[in-house]
Amino acid sequence: MCIFCKIVNKEIPNNTVHENEDFLAFHDLYPKAPVHVLIIPKKHIENFHSTDPETMAKMTPFIQEVAEKVGVDKTGYRLVTNNGADGGQEVFHLHFHLLGGGKLRWDHSHEDPHKSL
Repeated sequence: MCIFCKIVNKEIPNNTVHENEDFLAFHDLYPKAPVHVLIIPKKHIENFHSTDPETMAKMTPFIQEVAEKVGVDKTGYRLVTNNGADGGQEVFHLHFHLLGGGKLRWDHSHEDPHKSL
């Protein structure tokens, strides 16, 4: 069982931001921005590429509610999901990172062909 499934099953505590019967949002333990919330489906789905459209249709308004709850809906936020090992996914349970709470930097290293991706 993956770590996010253990969180859903309440085997591991979390700092919940928002929850309904299908989804859970909680603060990231290692935030990369002043606001950093992880948003997951309670049902185990490996990654974005294997997600069905119905799940995403339900997840979209949930994510918007989370942005409102943490106060970044009007100022702006970044929503990120990593897909697969080469995409940087470390926990193989679909999750979105909602980042905000200030002006977010963008790493432009991909623009220099001499720098590693």
